[in-house]
Amino acid sequence: MFKLTSFSKLFSLVYIFFYLILAENAISDNFKQEILGELESNLNKRNIDFIDKLFDDYEKDRIIKKYNTIIYEFPNSKWKIKNISPKNTNNKIININLTGSKVINDKTYSLKSNFDYLFSFKNGKFKEPQIKNHLTIIRNDNQELDLDIFIPDKVLTGSNYDLDIVINNPLNGSIIAGSIEEYQETNLIKKDINLMPLASGGLFKVTRAPSKPGTQIWTGLIAHPKGFISFTKSVDIVENF
Repeated sequence: MFKLTSFSKLFSLVYIFFYLILAENAISDNFKQEILGELESNLNKRNIDFIDKLFDDYEKDRIIKKYNTIIYEFPNSKWKIKNISPKNTNNKIININLTGSKVINDKTYSLKSNFDYLFSFKNGKFKEPQIKNHLTIIRNDNQELDLDIFIPDKVLTGSNYDLDIVINNPLNGSIIAGSIEEYQETNLIKKDINLMPLASGGLFKVTRAPSKPGTQIWTGLIAHPKGFISFTKSVDIVENF
């Protein structure tokens, strides 16, 4: 068994990003692509004043604080926002993609995150916001380890489903260790991350979905001689497709 302590701070950044916009927000009555374009542009320009105008007083301080945390940890972070809302409906969906990097002790830590943000738009307000299809990866191994994360976006309540992390190149037989577990609040202050040597091919786990609709969040960490890879993936638990 391996124990990892120095990586815990970086590991928690995944959760910081995930909850960046997980709240009810205010925006103008006209939901247009131009507004999303301005939001994307000002996020990338670090224009806090523009962000301040988009959110109501209750939420803006929290959102700006977490935005600043991401910029501090990944100074060159870049947002891409795309409107993927269905036509002729009040329901809105935007896709958000975030990339960034930071050098620590001559190691480059890269961030890649993507998710869909769903909400209804009524009276100039975001209503019932939800994050779907979320995957965030932070790594410092210069992409040396080629892996695929096969965790479903959506499963039925009470069903069994697979959590598969497939390693495509074994790095000439080097020891690779890893772990995957369901997100819990206590993980944010966890001092140790216990890693077990992986069997050939990757990390494979079968789990059972809760009996009630909701969201499960899975976090994983892969360690190998070239560096580390951490990830967070959400799974939507539904009663029917």
